[in-house]
Order: sequence, then C-alpha cells, then structure tokens
Amino acid sequence: MKKIKSFISLILRLTVSAALLVLLFKFNHIDLSALMADLKKADKLFLIIGFLIFILTYFLGFLRWQMLLKSAGITASLKKLVVSFSGGVFFSIFLPSTIGGDIVRTADLAEHTRKTKEVIASVFLDRLSGYVGLVIVIIPAFLLGGSLVRDRFVFMSLAAIASLLILVLLVLFNNFFYLKISGFLSAPGAGRIKDALKNLHNEIHSFRSRKEMIFNNLILSFIIQLISPISVYFIGLALGVKINIIYYFIFLPIIGAVTLLPISIGGLGLREYLFVIYFAKAAVAKQLAVAMSLLSFSFIVLYGAIGGLIYVLAVHHRRLQRN
Repeated sequence: MKKIKSFISLILRLTVSAALLVLLFKFNHIDLSALMADLKKADKLFLIIGFLIFILTYFLGFLRWQMLLKSAGITASLKKLVVSFSGGVFFSIFLPSTIGGDIVRTADLAEHTRKTKEVIASVFLDRLSGYVGLVIVIIPAFLLGGSLVRDRFVFMSLAAIASLLILVLLVLFNNFFYLKISGFLSAPGAGRIKDALKNLHNEIHSFRSRKEMIFNNLILSFIIQLISPISVYFIGLALGVKINIIYYFIFLPIIGAVTLLPISIGGLGLREYLFVIYFAKAAVAKQLAVAMSLLSFSFIVLYGAIGGLIYVLAVHHRRLQRN
C-alpha cells in the first residue's frame, strides 16, 4: 500500500511539472525553437564559471551538514557521508523538491548509524540553517535594491518568507509556542505528527548550547546563499542578459524558498514560472528567463548525475560485500 501511495504521489507531481510547463509555454507565447537557439548560442565560458560556482555551493553545503552531524555525536566515515549526501542530491532531481533528497540521505545515514532521531534533526537543521541564510541575504539585498525593485508582490513574497522563518523558529526553540502547537495536534489521527514534532523539538534543543557551532553553521549558510545567485548571474551573462546583479540577490532566494514546496519534481515547472514572473520585473524577456531557469536546472541535473553515480557504485559495492 505504501509503495502504491508513493507511486501515485510521483505521478501527481510529474503531472504538476508537465502541466506547469505546458501552461507556461502556451500562455506566455514562448517560441520553443527560439528558446533552443538561445540555449545553443549561450557563452560556454560563462556557463563553466557558473557551474563551478554552483558546485562550490554543494561542497559548502556538505561541510555544513558534516558540522551538524559531528555536533550531534554522529560518527561516520567521510566516505559514508559523501555517499549519503550524494544520494540525496541525486534523488532530489526525481523526488519533490529538495525535501525528497533530504529523506533519502536521512534514511541512508540513519540505517548506517542507528541514530535515526539525531540524523533527522541534523538534516532538518541543515535545511533550516540554509533557510536562515537565505533570509539574511535577501533582506539587505532588498533594502539595497529598493530603488530598482519597487514592487508590492516582491515585498509580500519577502514578508511571507521571513514570517514563515520566524514561525518555525518560535515553534522549535520557544517552549511556549511549541506547547501551543502541540495542543492543536491533539485531534485523532495527529498522534504521529505530534510525536515527530516532539522528537524533533527535543533533539534540536540539544544544539542550543553549542553557540559556536551554530554561528559557524550560519556563516556557511550565508556564504552559500550569497554565492548561489552569482552562479545564475553567470548563466544570465552567457545568454546576454545584462541587468544589475542585485536583482539576482533578491529574486533567487525567493524562487529558492518557493521551490522548496513539494508540489513538483525537482521544482521543474514551478521554477520556470517563477523565473518568468520575477525577472520580468527586471525587464528580462520571458523567453530568456525560461532559458536561464532551464540552464540552472541543467546544472542541478548534471551534478545530481555525478551524485547518483557515486551513490549507485557505493550501493553496488555494499551488496557485493554482503554476498
């Protein structure tokens, strides 16, 4: 039954991705042949620079997760951590947003360490730390670029992202709000959710005394979120898009936050729609915005393929050892 539900969920998200792409091309009158021409004539040097910067964000992300695991007392070899992290990167392409990849790396490492609660807490904090870094980048970027982006929709997007972060932090780190939320989860059928929240709350509280680790973790998150838009900036240059870089620091964090929603496969379709909506505010043609998004997604696929190769070879090696 569980496998059937997972299969149905996969089909639904594939349908959502396909539907979003069809609607995007149909209602925005995007010429597919012209789009392909733009992709083919993209400057290869700028794309290589963008990809190298993109890889750097994943390397720093791995270091951030490793820091949390060490603080949680989880000991595993570097090889095992690389394999689990690579598996998460690979499966995030096919599963709903980055959350699907997080589930894979959690399950893989938890099976190896037998510390499921601690691993779950480390992965959640890793994602939360990235979200905090995202907000830290976008707020000053919006303040600096206020004269460029005088748009209520962008401001509302920023407010929603910051409000969600504040709510999550209060529930996880403030006992008063945690107890209030727990009270709402007393309805029949909510027991598993309440237990999961309780375990996560307890595990995360164990990190509160490690202030130096938290500070270093947030610094890494800030750097990751700071250089991630630069990767897309070089994609834009490769396509001949010449706009102020501050637009990337404002729009990319918002797009990244929204594509965390597990409604499509790897954010495909949703990401392209968001690129069109937000970069139109910087006078970027819809066709070029879609091209930027697709090239950005190609970076994810390429790096994910490398991660998948590492993961599959490691799994095959483990099976040979068992036999």
